[in-house]
Amino acid sequence: MKVATTIAETRAALRELPRPHGLVPTMGYLHEGHLSLARQARKENASVSASIFVNPTQFGPSEDFTTYPRDEERDLALLEEAGTDLVYMPPVEVVYPPGFDTYVTVGALTEPLEGAARPGHFRGVATVVAKLLNVLQPDRAYFGQKDAQQALVIAKMASDLDFPVEVVVMPTIREPDGLALSSRNVYLSPAERKAALALSRALQTAERLYAAGERDASRLREAMSSILAAEPLAQPEYVSVADNRTLLELETIAGPALASLAVRIGRTRLIDNVVLGASRQG
Repeated sequence: MKVATTIAETRAALRELPRPHGLVPTMGYLHEGHLSLARQARKENASVSASIFVNPTQFGPSEDFTTYPRDEERDLALLEEAGTDLVYMPPVEVVYPPGFDTYVTVGALTEPLEGAARPGHFRGVATVVAKLLNVLQPDRAYFGQKDAQQALVIAKMASDLDFPVEVVVMPTIREPDGLALSSRNVYLSPAERKAALALSRALQTAERLYAAGERDASRLREAMSSILAAEPLAQPEYVSVADNRTLLELETIAGPALASLAVRIGRTRLIDNVVLGASRQG
């Protein structure tokens, strides 16, 4: 497995790799969710790359950029075990050199949910992913359903800007008790880890109600909010039932809908979602 830290090194390495080529963009501190993407990329492509880059432009001023968990040695070992051919691991000054002043802004999809809660977040995401797609030029790029809005934003950007890449969205990987895997789970104390199960319980409640025939979106939001309200450590930021393509809040569910939430458990902000009426995001 080749590790490259500059654009020139990366492009030289890519010239030696066969097509089709799959990319798994990450911020490191890998878990089974990331590795499931790498393994899927290995199945579907002749070569696989991953990126490890904690992107400063997608963190707000009060967010956890400096404390975001990092373990590059472990990450590289896991990626090699998953069959990765190339890892792009640039320092910040390679991605954002002095004088950098060009950003990618996606429109309406970035306004609700995470976009409303974290102003500027998706500008940072879209910009760094555009740069990664440009440097690594994959045929396919792999993302997790846990970050459902991010996946929609990236697919929209790739389509609108004519990137020749297929955006592949893979199902959320969960712990046996239902908690969605996240690099930020490491922040949780034992009591907070237990409280965090309120997120998956709330979403499971929405799934059960939907399966039983409930199509009133406000009732699903109320049911999820009630589950969260019963957990003293949970501080919800949003509880949503929205169209799975536009992310506009629904009154009545007539097609695939995204039930999603963002909740603070202590100082840790967690997100999770399920798609109602579809097996996975499409």
